[in-house]
Amino acid sequence: MKNSTVILAIVVLGATAGAGYWLGGSQSGRDMAGAGVQPSSTASAPAKARKLLYYRNPMGLADTSPTPKKDPMGMDYIPVYEGEDEQAGKPGGPNQISISTEKIQRLGVRIEAASMRALGKTVRAAGRVEPDERHVYAVSPKFEGYVERLHVNVTGQPVAKGQPLFEVYSPELVSAQREYAIAAQGMQAMSAAGGEAQAGMRQLAESSLARLRNWDLSAEQIAALVRTGEAKRTITFRSPATGIITEKKALQGMRFMPGEMLYQVTDLASVWVIADVFEQDIGLVKNGAKVSLKINAYPDKTFEGRITYVYPTLKAETRTIPVRVELANPGQLLKPAMFAQVEMQVGAKAPVLVVPDSAVIDSGTRRIVLVQIKEGRFEPREVKLGERSENYVEVREGVREGEQVVVAANFLIDAESNLKAAVGGLGGHSGHGSAAAGSTGAAPAGAPAAAASGAVSHKGQGRVEGVDPQAGTMSVNHGPIETLKWPAMTMEFKVANASLLQGIKPGTPVTFEFVERKAGEFVVTSILPAAPAPTAAKAASKSHSGH
Repeated sequence: MKNSTVILAIVVLGATAGAGYWLGGSQSGRDMAGAGVQPSSTASAPAKARKLLYYRNPMGLADTSPTPKKDPMGMDYIPVYEGEDEQAGKPGGPNQISISTEKIQRLGVRIEAASMRALGKTVRAAGRVEPDERHVYAVSPKFEGYVERLHVNVTGQPVAKGQPLFEVYSPELVSAQREYAIAAQGMQAMSAAGGEAQAGMRQLAESSLARLRNWDLSAEQIAALVRTGEAKRTITFRSPATGIITEKKALQGMRFMPGEMLYQVTDLASVWVIADVFEQDIGLVKNGAKVSLKINAYPDKTFEGRITYVYPTLKAETRTIPVRVELANPGQLLKPAMFAQVEMQVGAKAPVLVVPDSAVIDSGTRRIVLVQIKEGRFEPREVKLGERSENYVEVREGVREGEQVVVAANFLIDAESNLKAAVGGLGGHSGHGSAAAGSTGAAPAGAPAAAASGAVSHKGQGRVEGVDPQAGTMSVNHGPIETLKWPAMTMEFKVANASLLQGIKPGTPVTFEFVERKAGEFVVTSILPAAPAPTAAKAASKSHSGH
């Protein structure tokens, strides 16, 4: 009886405990449901899977892959998911530059579409007026004599063709005239004699007459000598052309020798302008092209001429080539030695693709144009240029018709966005490359200017693994480089100066700055020893020291 009572008590206690446990669990579940807490089985619903687009180069180069791969340094390519391609850089667009709309308005950026147009150009050159060499005449007697009388005695005096200039006396001239007179009389006296004697006398007269003609006696003077047979003491020299006396050496009573120039007569009815065209423009200048000229003395007049000759020689001192322009000179307004401003309209007639010349950023080694991809996004492109006009330049490669190019404030965009970092990816670099896609490549605050080359400066921290003072290199195990999107790695750097390595030993923690001097070549410009990073234990103890 006592045993059965004990067993019944145990059963009742077990039933009571089970009912209490069941009631407690039910109440707890109701409390959790009322508080909005879900059971653990539904607390962590699986996130929606993102769509993988491609893998991009970890160093920011314009290289993508549809499958996972490694770069030449063994670094894994970074996956790019849907929604990230704008930041990571789409294929073909990792060099684009992003600038906010507010900054674009503040910088005063203007754009213009690349278009087709006939590219004309005005070649300008300085010139000088010169006489037409074909209309310059020298008066030079061919015998010895004396100036007996001057009819024109002033330099610059206008003369007409055939006008008397001066008279000369020459014993040789008088003797030649008398010789002819005697020969003429002998012919008349021997008219009845035999044919042989008469022929000899005629030959003597003709030779005397030819001698006088060779001395430039005029036809009237010779006719008078033949008619009268009288020798003249003096002979008159006349102007060979209508013009002005540009040079006069004859003086009253002076003696002159054969071939000595006594007068120079220049016809200025037409003149030359010799223009000095620069070497780079001479390929556009053609014979027969029309030319307009301006003279300072006549600012309201424009003279018209035509190119007749391009000289085959170049002046090494000025790098110019003379070009001859011929033009009429009515009223003789154009004086020899006057300066002239020459303008030649040259250029191709067929339309070509052009952009404003202000759109081109010329570094001396490459020509860059900023193309607007969309609002606030620009892409630098290297272009190949052709002919130039006053305000436009032909683009043969790099830009398509209709694309919008920056024509104003492009240099400000360069300064604002560190364009050089983005341009570094053009043409593909080996090794590390330049700034990461979508990155402006800006140097950290306080970083010094990156040497004289204008490259972008980057800052890093790490531990020196090895130093080679003779080669001027050091190996650094550095942390991530934010401005280049580099992960932590060990690599070798060159130093700008071997003195930077003084006091630097393997194992030394350093803070350093470097630039990309050329593709794949990174040069350290500053090294400072850095305090070693605190260990995890020390950092933890420091963080809990206040508790």
